[in-house]
Amino acid sequence: MDYKTDAWVQWCPACGNFGILTALQRALAELDLPNEKVTIVSGIGCSSRMPYYVKTSNVHTLHGRPIPVAQGIKLANPDQVVIVASGDGDLLGIGAGHFVAVGRRNIDIKVLLHDNAVYGLTKGQAAPTLPLYVKTKALGQPNIQSAVNPLMLAFASGYTFIARAYAYHIDQLKEMIKAAIKHKGTSLIDILQPCPTYNDIMTKEWYEKRIYYLDKEDPSWDPNIEKPEDVKKIPKIVEKMLEWDARIPLGIFYRNTMIEPFDVRIEKIMPGYLQNPPARRVVGVNGRALTNPFDAFKDRLVPT
Repeated sequence: MDYKTDAWVQWCPACGNFGILTALQRALAELDLPNEKVTIVSGIGCSSRMPYYVKTSNVHTLHGRPIPVAQGIKLANPDQVVIVASGDGDLLGIGAGHFVAVGRRNIDIKVLLHDNAVYGLTKGQAAPTLPLYVKTKALGQPNIQSAVNPLMLAFASGYTFIARAYAYHIDQLKEMIKAAIKHKGTSLIDILQPCPTYNDIMTKEWYEKRIYYLDKEDPSWDPNIEKPEDVKKIPKIVEKMLEWDARIPLGIFYRNTMIEPFDVRIEKIMPGYLQNPPARRVVGVNGRALTNPFDAFKDRLVPT
């Protein structure tokens, strides 16, 4: 299956987005998902060009709004694989309310958070994940706001799959994307992504002195919550989610299969939803299918 479009890839040389794009295309290919059965939704930002470069059924939305659009697509067609690909500014700044709300529902969408700690498209302002007192090249003064921890915010909001990856480690990222797609529930992969143009602090060299993989350092690492007694793992999981600066862990932190996904909850109150979701229903009036949905409202239109 071919997932590459003919569009010119418009990112700066050495941008971490190239690695994310390659990993996503490879993950979809290895899962052999039909192009029309995958939807990538983005907001606004450098990362949000992703829908133009992957040959699937995609939507480029408003700033901060990819998650609600993705939820609408998934609710209308539960069989669709729905992936949000957007930046830390888009998802954790203007879109933070949606980032939190989707976790409560455990709706089966996959959030790929392109995390470079700056607003690259608008020339390097501090994004929500930039650490306190860090001064990147575009800032007149050091950042005076505390950073958002995407992993902890997702955990507190109810996400059931939480991971962190590194954009330049394409094979490892590809495997995390595959694992997220296979998981039934709201999934986050926080993808650390050097911005060679505007973030001159958190560079490739800076990250690679700090990152390590949870399962390589500790072969007994187990992020799975599959039965009630597994909750005893949570303090250690949270400890690793909070670790940052001198050492930065990568890998799957948390995967909870005990919490019902949203479509199962809907089926309980609307029996038949999964067999006949909105995307499969006939648009019509009094049992008659319409070729033009606006025909349903023609008697209510005001003449111009």
